[in-house]
Amino acid sequence: MVLTEKAWVAIGLAGQFFFTMRFVVQWIATERKRKSVIPESFWYFSIFGSLILLVYSLYRKDPVFILGQAFGTTVYLRNLFFIHKEKKDVATDPAAD
Repeated sequence: MVLTEKAWVAIGLAGQFFFTMRFVVQWIATERKRKSVIPESFWYFSIFGSLILLVYSLYRKDPVFILGQAFGTTVYLRNLFFIHKEKKDVATDPAAD
């Protein structure tokens, strides 16, 4: 395996690591709360891992992998948009005092 190929495999593994970490974060948060929860960090791990895997899939020219990661990244970004919008709305709501 040439060095370039090894580097791309390392990139793919790094992306998979971050993508997997979101489940670890969600599991720990759920265990602590004793109910199912999805913390904000879950979405950041999702985006980070998904973007790295998207780059890797583009290198591999795998259309199934590319579409899956592109769609997932869109969903993760949308969830963070709603989280930050809600925080902003709460911060500017005079009734929240």
